[in-house]
Amino acid sequence: MKPLSSIMLRRLLPILLICLSLVSSPLLAQMPQPDTAAIPRSVIPSPPRLAASSWILMDADSGRVLAQHNPDERLPPASLTKLMTAYLVERELESDNISPDDMVPISEKAWRTGGSKMFVEVGDRVPVSELLHGIVIVSGNDASVAMAEYLAGGTEPFADLMNQHAVQLGMTNTHYENPTGLPHDNHYSSARDLSILAQHIINDYPDHYRMYEQKHFTYGGIEQPNRNLLLWRDASVDGLKTGWTEAAGYCLVASAERDDMRLISVVMGTDSKEARAQESQKLLSYGFRYYETLKLYDQGAVLNTPRVWGGDRNELKVGVDEDVHMTVPRNRDQELTAKLDIRSDITAPIAAGEQVGTMEVRLGDEVVGQRPLLALEPVEEGGFFKRLFDKVQRFFINLVGGFFD
Repeated sequence: MKPLSSIMLRRLLPILLICLSLVSSPLLAQMPQPDTAAIPRSVIPSPPRLAASSWILMDADSGRVLAQHNPDERLPPASLTKLMTAYLVERELESDNISPDDMVPISEKAWRTGGSKMFVEVGDRVPVSELLHGIVIVSGNDASVAMAEYLAGGTEPFADLMNQHAVQLGMTNTHYENPTGLPHDNHYSSARDLSILAQHIINDYPDHYRMYEQKHFTYGGIEQPNRNLLLWRDASVDGLKTGWTEAAGYCLVASAERDDMRLISVVMGTDSKEARAQESQKLLSYGFRYYETLKLYDQGAVLNTPRVWGGDRNELKVGVDEDVHMTVPRNRDQELTAKLDIRSDITAPIAAGEQVGTMEVRLGDEVVGQRPLLALEPVEEGGFFKRLFDKVQRFFINLVGGFFD
């Protein structure tokens, strides 16, 4: 009669072999490493210095900042304020809370508001779509007040909405007192915050964004031009907004797209209309000349299928819930590597969208981006015997793994 230990060993041997194969499977997936020594590095000059108080250049898809100067300084934003006013109107339209054809009554307060105007008349009833164009294209203070009253009942409660959304968007150096940008000591924003807001306008509501490139707007027989001079000078520029007060100087948030790369520039505190256009053009030209934005992964792409314990299936599809873009210096794309750091103890039940790891993207030795790795599908808990078998299997994996520690 064979010893009991020998019989048990023979029965456990297949399980041990399975366990060893699982232990040898990598939990850290990684793109092939290039021979970086053989790749000539592109030479990139320092970003241009501008005649402005503050500026920033950002890629709209990846969010990478390519140039900046005093980006978090709190400055009066003047009519750049209306980017948030327009964003909230666009949000309400997309949520079907209001309609483009809704007729908005024009109050005496809206009609009397000074500064740039759309030239609505007190007592008029104007469609939401017309007022939105008046806000974006000709910077109408009267249109901004009318929409604030329509959406929130007044300019003060509307400013409260603006501030709440600024917090949600991560605009940490912004505070609004009105929907127009007319001067107030406690009304401020920053170049970085305005680039974040512009990024959301472009990406969240792309159908509405098309209006930002219109060069003229006519209401009541009065035609007015868009004050963004770059719309006439650079065919790739299609937005966003100008601003001016004595305290703010001449400001411009601009965006341009070339070869599937979109950049956002914010320039604040220049001394003329011409200067804000020229300085913005310098930033955009620098970004397009020396950088490129690459799409690494599509939304929903399966990047790995790690083991799931105690589930009704053994593998989990893991990926990203949005397109992954990275902005890198031109001609250095071969240096990009992506590393997937996935939990080794993924146990059912798993909900779709649950984070199970992190993806880190490097350009050579520099980390240029991180994204959460999410479960792309749910995995339900397995039956009693499936859970029991997985527990036994994990026990032996841990046991065998201990021999190699």
